[in-house]
Amino acid sequence: MEESHRLAKTRGPYIQDRAEMVERQIRARGITDERVLEAMGKVPRHLFVPPAYESRAYEDMALPIGQRQTISQPYIVALMTEAARVQPDDRVLEVGTGSGYQTAILAELGGEVRTIEVVHPLAEAAKALLERLGYTNIHFMEGDGWKGDRRHAPFQAIVITCAVPEVPAPLVEQVAEGGRIVAPVGTAFQTLYIYEKKRETLKPTALAPVVFVPMTGPGVQGEPGRR
Repeated sequence: MEESHRLAKTRGPYIQDRAEMVERQIRARGITDERVLEAMGKVPRHLFVPPAYESRAYEDMALPIGQRQTISQPYIVALMTEAARVQPDDRVLEVGTGSGYQTAILAELGGEVRTIEVVHPLAEAAKALLERLGYTNIHFMEGDGWKGDRRHAPFQAIVITCAVPEVPAPLVEQVAEGGRIVAPVGTAFQTLYIYEKKRETLKPTALAPVVFVPMTGPGVQGEPGRR
């Protein structure tokens, strides 16, 4: 994406709120990757929430975005992004586009981002907003996130933005050797893990207790898409 687009997103309302969010909620809690901090300071989070919540967009909390889904709190977005260690030439898969906010943060780090959303209204709205903001390195899909995107694998990083009872087997296959999967794993309450793939095996490291909305779609329900 051209630098003019990046700079454009630093202007407008809520500049101070965004700067304070980065310093007080993110850097102060241990996020040290300057590329992640810069991305969090650029992307206008208030555009990714419903108008009724715009004034609360930079508070340290998740917010509803409709369709019984949420936008994660800024710190968790930053934590997941830092754990993914996205490099400029990486191919990244995001499972659960949602509002598109996490998608935008990943896209700011460069590389190619492919994002999947099963809920049509969310997929449609996120695509329209991200295209309006000028992102050209994001590719959109609608469908079952459990199955991933086999056509464009392998991915150096996979970020799952909804709770899963286990890491979906197709995603294990689709992450590259040496690649990372970031996922909240569990049922009512989850643990956020970073998995690194070494010799075809995932090595997990627990990051934090979290609460995410569950993945939906046939795969997670044990229907044919899960195989």
